[in-house]
Order: sequence, then C-alpha cells, then structure tokens
Amino acid sequence: MSSRRTSAASTSSHRSHSGGAPTSSPHQRVGSGRRPEKFASSTSNLGDLAESIPDESEEDGAKGRASPANTFDETSLAYAQSSPSGGTPTLTAQPSFASLASQSTSTLSAVTSTRRQGPRSSSRSSASTPSIRTLTNSTTPVPVSRNQTTLDLSRPSSSAGAHPLKSTHQNNGHHQLQHQPSLGPRIRIRNTPHLPNQNASRASAAIMHWSRAPVHGTLPTRNMRAHSATLVDHTVWIFGGCDDAGCWGDVWCFDIETFQWSHPQMVGENPPHCRAHTATLVDRKLIVFGGGEGSVYYNQLYILDTITYRWTHPVIGEPLPPPRRAHTTVFWQNRLYIFGGGNGQRALNDVWVLDLSVPLDQLQWTELETVGNRPGARGYHTANLVGEMMVVIGGSDGKECFSDVWVLNLETLVWREVHTGKQFRRLSHSSTQVGSYLFLIGGHDGGKYSHEILMFNLVSLTYEDRQVTGRTLPSRGYHAAILADSRIFLFGGFDGHSVFDDVWILDLAAAAYLPQVTSFSLMID
Repeated sequence: MSSRRTSAASTSSHRSHSGGAPTSSPHQRVGSGRRPEKFASSTSNLGDLAESIPDESEEDGAKGRASPANTFDETSLAYAQSSPSGGTPTLTAQPSFASLASQSTSTLSAVTSTRRQGPRSSSRSSASTPSIRTLTNSTTPVPVSRNQTTLDLSRPSSSAGAHPLKSTHQNNGHHQLQHQPSLGPRIRIRNTPHLPNQNASRASAAIMHWSRAPVHGTLPTRNMRAHSATLVDHTVWIFGGCDDAGCWGDVWCFDIETFQWSHPQMVGENPPHCRAHTATLVDRKLIVFGGGEGSVYYNQLYILDTITYRWTHPVIGEPLPPPRRAHTTVFWQNRLYIFGGGNGQRALNDVWVLDLSVPLDQLQWTELETVGNRPGARGYHTANLVGEMMVVIGGSDGKECFSDVWVLNLETLVWREVHTGKQFRRLSHSSTQVGSYLFLIGGHDGGKYSHEILMFNLVSLTYEDRQVTGRTLPSRGYHAAILADSRIFLFGGFDGHSVFDDVWILDLAAAAYLPQVTSFSLMID
C-alpha cells in the first residue's frame, strides 16, 4: 500500500475567539502564501458555487460545468481567505481513547445493512414496521416489528404512505364474557382492524413545515458558511466556518429546547481557523479533521471534549492523509473513515481509516484499498452511514456538479454505484437520515442555489416528492443540518451573495409522517 503525504511548516495567529497562542507544527499545511479572498457575487455558474472560477460565464454554469482547464484549487473548489489562519500546537501523549462509543450521530444504530454478490438487477431491501414513530439521532435501538417484509426495488416504495389503521382495542377479561349456561353461546370480542368507513381513501402523505427559529441568548457575532454542526444531547455545537471577513476557529452552542445561543470559552490546544472540515461525534467528543483557510489545507486531528470544554491535539505519525477540505467522514466500529475532498491542486477519491480504539499516542492512519470501480474524485458531497454502508451523494470536482449515488460496504470495501432513476445534481447540500430516508436540503445544482428538499428512499433507492408548507427557505448551500425531536434544524449557509446566520426548522410531523420503515437491510448487488 502506498501512502501519500504533504508536509510544510508554517506559523500564524488565532483569533481571540479561539483562545490559542501562535504556535507551529509540521505536516499541517499544503500550499504557499495567501491572497486576499474575494467572494463572488454571481450565483449563475458552478465556479462561484463550488468556490471555483469567479469569471466563469453563465453559459458554462448553466450546464453545470466550468472550463475543462480548471483544477481543484483556489480556482476550483476554494476561495482564498484574507484572514490569518491559526497555528498548530504540539501535544504530548494523551489518555486512552479506547472506550469510544460505536454510534455515529448521523445514523440510527439499529439500521443494519447487508451486501449480496451477483447481478445488480437482483437488488432488494428488507424492511419492517416499527412500534413507535418518533425518531431522533440518538434513538437506539430503533424498535423492530415482528413482521418482516421484502420489497422489490424495481417498484417505488410506499413506506411513507398511509397504511390501514389498526385497532388499539385490547382483548382482556372485560371484553370476554365467562361461560354461563343461562347466557347462551360464548361471545368473543375479536381484535381486528377497523375503519369507520370501509370505503374511505387513504390519507395523503403528511406535510412538512418550514419555520424560522426565534432565537435568543448570546447571538453569534458572525455568519456561518462551510461550518460543522454536531448534536450532543440537546445542544448543537457549531465549530469553524467562514463569513465575509474570513475563517473562524471558535465554538458556538445552540439549545434545541430553548432556542438559546451561547458562546462557551474553550481551553487547551485550539485548532486553526478553518472551514469545510468535518466534526464527528464519538462518546461526547467532537473529532475534527481537515479543513482549510485560503490556500492552506490541513490534515490534522483535534478532539473537543464537550464535558470539559477542552481541545486536545494528538500527534499522529506517518503515513498521513493528504491535507484536504470539503471531504466527508463516517464513524463505524470504533473507526473513523474519510472520503474525498480536495487538496488545493485536485479533487480526491481516496479512503482513509483511523482506529480510535487505541490510546491517543498509538493512533495510526491507514489508506484503504477498495474493490471495484470507485466514485470519481469529488468534494462538497455528502456521506451517510447506513448500517455498514457509506452512502455518497453528489459533489463536484471543480468542473462538474455530480448527481450520482455510490455505496461503499465498509466490511468488504466494495464500491457499488446505485442507479436511482431520476437524478438531481447537487453539491454543498446537506443530507440527514430520518428512518429509511435521506433528506437532501438545498445545495447547488450546477446552475443555481436551491431550497428544495429531495427525499432519497433507502428501501426503493429512488427519490420521492413531499409537500412542504410554511415559510420558504431561502436558497443556499454550505449550510449544516441535524435531526432532533422529529425536526431538522438547519444552520447558516451561503446563497452566492450573502452568508447567513439564521436557524430554520423543518417539522416532520412525526405522528403522521415519519417513515413506517425504520429497520431495513440495504442490499446493493
């Protein structure tokens, strides 16, 4: 196995929000120098959207492509930043991280996945109906019904449609008369399905509702774009990202119950200011990897303990993943998997894994050799963990906006492309798992920013439509979204002109809407 790495030493200062002192560290940056950042004001081309070529023509953008000569760098998926980036402190060996939880907050732990060998045309998924309907990111396990159903993936799924009502009538002693000769024949009350009107039609699919959250508290003093949002209990932790002035390395917290913002002060060894990084929840700790500022890209790992408010920076030896941003991460069986992104010169499609079950001073990156055709190099895609399957949707290589869907089986390391029928080009969107669906919100389609909600059915492997009411979400990309209490919370974003600081809520009407299928097997043959 060959490993690739890029190392360069540099020094820079942190903003006052990050609380760190200027320090230096090896192998943290790639690219030399800085240039002032200028945010493009046009949204009519992929260059502006994918942080690429500011001077690209509208004709090329409408086609979802930039010039073929473009590369994945500051003229592809990156704006230059005018603000200084933070330095990178060193750290001595830390306590063991071996007790990390094996649950990723972007998935439901009871969702299981299997893979079959054979022709792709034989793809199937098995599904079951839950005994409860309300789902959150922390629902573990998802209730599984005794009844199992095998669904044919060649037909549209009806998992979100209404189903015949089942009587809640219980068969107990009060409902059954005891045998007495004087009362005649024995009478039973049967527990059978019942509708008030046998000719009544099924209810239409439930409606989702958008609203803007009425926030209060210590409001963020900056807008948020290409930041991360991670739910820990009832608090969303926002880290990094950028606004019109540049990148940030501070932390903001949002309480989903009170809609209150707060700005806790961190201690320890703070990460550099960055955007387009990843933050993965592991045992109440945020594992932050990569990101960048301007022409500087990172390949370092930082850990934020949400209990002690302390940052730590484990020193990891070579081999190291190439510095990158706009990548994705998933956490499965005590391992952190990263895929794709860009390193300033080109887009990437490599897969690296970090075993977090060992002490911090024994952490070691490994590049994985996958099987089969792999997705094209890309960044600003999404990746969701469904059982042992990593589902990758969309993204861009700086030239083209993608619509494809790929699945990597993390047990067998086999890539498979999923043919979904109707396709939608997207990059810089969000993807949130809700039961047997992925909710894709916003992003850019190669011509313009979008406010649409695309629902990808993980059982039928197709997109479905749903009605949405309430206020209209302003079109945007580079936002962040989480699922909590049957609602999707969306934070910030960018529409090609302005960077947002707002919070929006998509109410999923759980009692009537949330998918009936919450335990299923995703089979890609």
